[in-house]
Amino acid sequence: MTARDIYLPVAAQPSVSTLVGLSQLADVEGYERVWLPETWGRDAVTTLTSIAHGTDDVGIGTSLLNVYSRSPALIGQTAATLQEASDGRLRVGLGPSGPRVIEGWHGESFERPLRRTRETIDIVKQVLSGEAVEYDGDIFELSGLRLRSDPPDPVPPIDAGGLGPKAVELAGRFADGWHALLLTVEGMADRLDDFDRGAELGDRDRASQRVTFSVPCCALADRERARAMTRQHVAFYVGGMGTYYRDALARQGYEDTATTVFEQWNDGDREAAKAAIDDELLDALAVAGTPEECRDHIERFERIDGVDAINVSFPRAAERADIEATMAALAP
Repeated sequence: MTARDIYLPVAAQPSVSTLVGLSQLADVEGYERVWLPETWGRDAVTTLTSIAHGTDDVGIGTSLLNVYSRSPALIGQTAATLQEASDGRLRVGLGPSGPRVIEGWHGESFERPLRRTRETIDIVKQVLSGEAVEYDGDIFELSGLRLRSDPPDPVPPIDAGGLGPKAVELAGRFADGWHALLLTVEGMADRLDDFDRGAELGDRDRASQRVTFSVPCCALADRERARAMTRQHVAFYVGGMGTYYRDALARQGYEDTATTVFEQWNDGDREAAKAAIDDELLDALAVAGTPEECRDHIERFERIDGVDAINVSFPRAAERADIEATMAALAP
C-alpha cells in the first residue's frame, strides 16, 4: 500500500512552532512522515529537532539537505544526532540542489553535482556505521577518525534527490531511496526505469529501496483558488528556479510549454507564465480542486507501480488554513 507523507511548506512560515504544529497534525491524522526542505529560510536540522521533540510517532526527514553547504562528515554527525533526538524516526534525503542556492546563497561553486552527491552518500554511510572513516575519492579524502558518539541504531536510510536520468540512476545505485517531483505519471514511469537500472548496477535489493514522489496538492472548497495557487506554484518552479525543472518538464514531452513558461517568467510576465500551464498539464503534475476531486485524483499517482509514498506538498502561496484543509482532505 502506498504511504502518504507530508512535505512541509517550502515557503517561509510564521514560526518554528507553526511547522511543529503542522507536524503534530500530520501525526494525529496518520501521515507516515513529515519532510522538511532547506533552501534559504530556516535550517532543516534545528527545525526537525523541534519537530522530533514535539511529536510522538510520525517519521521525520530532510528533503533535501544539499551536499555543498555541509561537509559529508558533518552531515553524518547531524544524521546520527537527529536519529537519537527522534528516537529512531529519521530518514535522510540528500541532493545537490541547484546553482541558484549553492552559488547565489552559499557562495560555493556548483561543480560536479553527481559525483559530489555520490561521494557524500558513501561518506555519510561510513560515518553512521561507527567504523573509522577511510575514503579516497575524486573530491573528498578522509582518514583516521570515527564518530565519537555511539553510532545510531537503527542506522537511518539515506535517500537521494534527482530529476534527470543520470541523477536518478545514481540514486538507485548508491542510495536507499529516491525523491521525485514535478513529474507526470508517464514521466515518473520513465525515471523509475532509470532508478531500477541503477539498483541493478549497484546490486541493490530494489525491494528495500523507497521511492517518494512529491505532488503539489491543494484541496479547498474554493476550487478556483486552489487551482490558481497550484498553477502559480508550478510556474514558479519551471520559470524561476533555474533550468532544472524546465528541462525536466521538457523531457516529458512539454518542451514548448516549458520554454514559454521559463521565458515569460524571466521576462517578468508572471501572468503569461501561469497562463501557459493549461488545465491538462496542471492535472498531469498536481492535485488541485475540491476535496472530492483531489481524493480521487491523488489515486492516479498512488497507482504508479514502484512508488512507495506520495508526499503531499503545498503551493508556495498557501496559507495555514489552506494547508490544514488539504491535509484533512487527503489524510490516509
